Amino acid sequence: MEVLRDARVVVTGAGGGIGTALARRFAAEGARVAVNDLDADAARKVAAEIGGAAVPGDASTVVPAARTALGGGIDVFCANAGVGTGGGPEADDAAWELAWDVNVMSHVRAARALLPQWLERGEGRFVSTVSAAGLLTMIGAAPYSVTKHGALAFAEWLSLTYRHRGIHVHAVCPQGVRTEMLRSSGVAGELVLAPNAIEPEDVAQAVLDGIAAERFLILPHPEVAGFYAARAAEPERWLGGMNKLQRGYEHLQREAAGHRQGGDPA
Repeated sequence: MEVLRDARVVVTGAGGGIGTALARRFAAEGARVAVNDLDADAARKVAAEIGGAAVPGDASTVVPAARTALGGGIDVFCANAGVGTGGGPEADDAAWELAWDVNVMSHVRAARALLPQWLERGEGRFVSTVSAAGLLTMIGAAPYSVTKHGALAFAEWLSLTYRHRGIHVHAVCPQGVRTEMLRSSGVAGELVLAPNAIEPEDVAQAVLDGIAAERFLILPHPEVAGFYAARAAEPERWLGGMNKLQRGYEHLQREAAGHRQGGDPA
């Protein structure tokens, strides 16, 4: 892709999963990639593999270090770092605050740091890894669902506000992806996400395709478009279907608890 040749790209959360796949694909397209992750060793390992620069640390504050590592500028910023916080209203404030800080505010802080330079030169690209949960929801994970809705809303706002000034924005909304986040998602992930899970490399390909087509909404699982349309057109029916999933989830939880206790799962 000509648009990525020699582009200066930052990928947050790139020490594994979707982030690593994105870093590899951007590098394969000829981009110079800054690999960010809280896990410094993971960031350095991926950077060494692709001939990029490791900029470990908090995704919220990575822009200055990444800009320096890439020779003074950033052309593409992939806000990919995220946390899959589960639970509902009972989840403590610290869990909600972590989800909000990583899944939303790290995007806001990155945009705050990037936009002055991008607007001055009339060009920049912001790629937000949102999740299908931002378009729909995720059972058993209120903090994750709510903050991913927030991430989508922020990406939409960036796009509608700055597209006439040369800022390109993409919201990437996959369902299940075979990463550590899916493996740690428990019964809810097994029920909703695992059956149609794809590889991180599939998401990276969808991102490249979306950039080439200049699509705001990138759906590595195309069927999500139909679910999103149904949610908007028939909310009662959609909520009823999701509640059916919720009841199935609760049944599986009871079964799992019964097996753990060595008793009757019913």
